[in-house]
Amino acid sequence: MTNSAGAQLRSVKIIGAGLIGTSIALALAQQGISIAVDDCDRRALSLANDLLAPYLESERLDNQNFDLIIVATPPGGVVETLKREFRSNSQAIFIDVSSVKGNLMQEIETLPAISEAFVGTHPMAGREVSGASSAQADLFNGRAWIITPTSRSSGAAIEVARRLISRLGASSYEMSASEHDYLMARISHLPQIVSTLIAGEIGELGPGVELSGQGLRDVTRIAGSDPLLWSEILLENRQEVIETLEQFLAGAKRLKDAISSSRADEIQKVFSRGNDGRAKVSGKHGGKPRNYLHLLVVIRDEPGALSRLFAECAQVKANIEDLSIEHSPGQESGLITLAFSPEDGEQVEAHLRKQDWKVHRR
Repeated sequence: MTNSAGAQLRSVKIIGAGLIGTSIALALAQQGISIAVDDCDRRALSLANDLLAPYLESERLDNQNFDLIIVATPPGGVVETLKREFRSNSQAIFIDVSSVKGNLMQEIETLPAISEAFVGTHPMAGREVSGASSAQADLFNGRAWIITPTSRSSGAAIEVARRLISRLGASSYEMSASEHDYLMARISHLPQIVSTLIAGEIGELGPGVELSGQGLRDVTRIAGSDPLLWSEILLENRQEVIETLEQFLAGAKRLKDAISSSRADEIQKVFSRGNDGRAKVSGKHGGKPRNYLHLLVVIRDEPGALSRLFAECAQVKANIEDLSIEHSPGQESGLITLAFSPEDGEQVEAHLRKQDWKVHRR
């Protein structure tokens, strides 16, 4: 089998005008790649096409031969969509972006021609609000993007998948479907379940919820996710999800018993374990964890203060990896936290102190 996409990535068709599909379309269209989007939901498709209108060519692309076809439907619709698209575009490369891979890859392995042209993928990016209305062209910048090839995936197909991921600003990681589903149950599906359950309990509280602080907002941020989609995801990955829930519930019971028995040392161990786990969570934009040096800098509440601080950092050629600002209206000073590599951080700290900035380490 010869795939025209092995040489170039000139035209792409995306099936599914949701958050992921539309975000991919926007990012590729901005790079001058010919894009066609399709969706059985006419309202979603209309919105996606309106967002893409400044980039779309005047002629329809529906009947042309595409280099790449991206299936961005819920997991249950991927195989039938692949079969339909393969019949009309057998020379294309095909990828999906669904968040469960085991059952999908097993079924595709029974379809030799499709499995050669297909590569499973999963972008580790998203938002708590789904749909084309939440799409962003930079959604994937700096994110991890998992590749799960079939046993027959051609070298050309894998290369096109990697090239696409790179074009979208993400970093590719390759693993088996079983490894993917094991990992997702623990780092994606469990957080969604916990967030949803906590938010559900809040719904029963009645008046007083408005007193909640930032912690509750952080924990329940993803509880606004699509119920239909998540029902399908959890059922598709049911065995791994069940095992993960059993481990989580066992941990919750141990904590409950420790509280019941007033065993402070065991409670502290639970929190220490949580501290250790939190430290392993990826750095900014879902990339690999970084050993940042954090500097806390006090700044005056006056025009140009931030630009002067950034200029000082640039003067020693230091790259600011991340930042956050704490400031209350009417307060004459604020606190900005800057994250640097250890080497850059040392230079910035010494330089700022010489310039009489108030600098502290976190």
